[in-house]
Formats: sequence, C-alpha cells, structure tokens
Amino acid sequence: MRRVYMDANATTPLLPEVLEAMRPYWIEHFGNASSIYLQGQQARMAVDRARETLAAFFNCHEAEVVFNSGGTEGDNTAIFGLVRPGDHLITTSIEHSAVLRAAERVAARGAEVTFIPPQPDGLIDPEAIRGALRANTRLISVMLANNETGVLQPVEEIGRIAEIGRIAADARAFFHIDAVQGAGKVPFDVRRYGCHLLSISAHKMHGPKGVGAMYVRRGTPIDPLLVGGSHERRRRAGTENVAGIVGLGKAAELAMESLADGTIHRVAGLRDRLEAGILAIPGAGVNGAGAPRVANTTNIRFDQVEGEALVIALDLKGVAVSGGSACHSGSTEPSHVLMAMGLDKSAARASLRFSLLKTATVADVEHVVQIVPAAVAHLRALAPVG
Repeated sequence: MRRVYMDANATTPLLPEVLEAMRPYWIEHFGNASSIYLQGQQARMAVDRARETLAAFFNCHEAEVVFNSGGTEGDNTAIFGLVRPGDHLITTSIEHSAVLRAAERVAARGAEVTFIPPQPDGLIDPEAIRGALRANTRLISVMLANNETGVLQPVEEIGRIAEIGRIAADARAFFHIDAVQGAGKVPFDVRRYGCHLLSISAHKMHGPKGVGAMYVRRGTPIDPLLVGGSHERRRRAGTENVAGIVGLGKAAELAMESLADGTIHRVAGLRDRLEAGILAIPGAGVNGAGAPRVANTTNIRFDQVEGEALVIALDLKGVAVSGGSACHSGSTEPSHVLMAMGLDKSAARASLRFSLLKTATVADVEHVVQIVPAAVAHLRALAPVG
C-alpha cells in the first residue's frame, strides 16, 4: 500500500543532511561542551557554529540565541520567566496549549490574564490587543502561525502596539511569539517583528525532536526556567544536547535555503492543488479561508462526517492526516481553535488538518485527492439518517 504523510505540523522526518551532520556528535565527538580539553572544545565549536546559523535564521546577535528542549519549554520560559502575581498577561484563545496552560497557571498564582478571541477567519485583530493593554501589562504572547489552521497573525503590527504601549502607557509589556509552526515556512526577522522573545522547535522543520531555540532580546529580564550550571549564559541550565543542537542548526540552514530557492512557493502550489481537489467534495469548506496562511497547511471541514472516523478511514488507505493539534490526539473535545473561530461542535469535530512536508510531490497530492472523496462518501453512507 502506498503511504502519504500529510501531518507535517505534528512532526517532520529528519532530512538526510541533518542526520549526517548530527552523526559524529553521538560517537566520535561526544564531549561535554563545557569541558576545556579537546573533546569539549570540539563540542563547543559545534554549538557555536549552530548558534551562528540560528542568529542568521532569527536575524539577531549570537548572544541572543538560547538553546533548549523545544517549543513547549520556550513558551513556558517566556510566561513563567516574566509574569508575576499582580502582572497582566495578554494572549489569545487560539494559542498552543503550552501557552494556554502556562497562562492558566500564572492566573492561579495571582496574575491577570486576558484571552483575545480571533475573528471568524482566525485572525487576531491588533486593535483588540491595543484595547487590552494596561499599565501593569507585563507580557503579550501571540503565535506567528496557528498550528491547526496555518493562519498567519499580524505580529509586526502587534509588535508596534507593544512598543507604543511601553512608551505611551508606561506599561512594562514585553512581546513573545510562539513561532514553532512558522519556522522554515516564512522568513524570520525578529527585528521586524519587534518581539523580545521568540520560540521554535527543531522537529517541525525537519530537525530532531527534543531540541529547540529561543530568541531573547538583550536586556530582557527573564528568569530561567531551569537553574543549575552556567550554560547558555545562565539562561538555561543543563548540559547542551550537542547532537540535537547541530541538527537544529543544519535544519535552520536548509530552511533558509528552501525559502530562497522557491521550495516553499512550490509547496504552496501543492497545497492549493490539494485544497481545490478536496473542495470538489460537496459540503467541504476551508477553515481560515481568506486569511494569510503558511504555505503547507489547510484545515478542511466535511459536513456530516465525524473527523476522527475520517482520520482512521484515511489511515487505513495509507493517508496520514490530523484532526487537530497532535498534542490533543485522542481528545474527544472539539478543537478550541475552531470553536474560538465560531464553528459549532459538530463542524469543529468534522474538520481535518492537511499539512504537507516540503518534500511533498504532485503524485502525493493526486493520490490523496483520489482517496479522500471515497472515504468521505463511505462515512456519509454509514451515518444515521435524520
């Protein structure tokens, strides 16, 4: 059976170049990057090279790059590292659970939290952020690209609002971007975004699992989530995952090449071709249609179909897709993102996310376009009448 993987927003496979870059740091160059003898120096040089690459990726200074375990740690660090009892946090109701659960925890500890809802197309209105600013606003946290719909948020405008708020309202608001789903899909420029903090994860961009990075602007008074040694300039304690960091650096290098050589534009064309083919099915519609989206993602609802049943039916035919965030796999609750956009529970449960790898082909898309209509028709035929 031919298998086609279309759940890149859950995770991506290592590219061969990434694996080859990592291989020596598991065996030959196994040293601790904090050691001063040869093996340690070899590891330190590898970490430093990866930091240079990530600085280019973010468009920041090397000293502003902090390596960590991934997106969840980065999001948690931004919130727990800045927000204290009595502070005010502004975020949105469509964030990843790493932000939402952290926001709930600081609220339980005495912080105030405002959750900004999206518009029906999934976009956050920057004016809603402006209207929520207070003198005690400590942090604004808004994702770059939604993990379920792919909708790109107006982070540049939100960054300007955050900066104006700091000046005009004497607020202390810092700006954090969860950029996990934007990494490798759109050009990054933290200076243009105007953010103080930004989080990414390697495994969403053909790098290894368990490693990520943060941009932390110089002067941002963030308390570390992990304490111990003086690693990462005392911003994240723990012996560096050298092989993982090397893999992240190589993945970032390849991502920049993909943005420059037309690969991402090609993926957008494939996504549009996939979307057009599936929308030929009666009762199908795109969630987030009309809003700017990352090139690889479409979220489609199918009337009179249970999304979980369709995921299983497609898997049996060799097609891997998702009913929403991989972090909520197996949940019986409908997507909080789609519900926040105004879909009812039935429509939210009837929605699937298709997210393409950058190695996707025309043949992959054509295969899926052939499989999905039959699976939908079969499930509708089994549905009870009335």
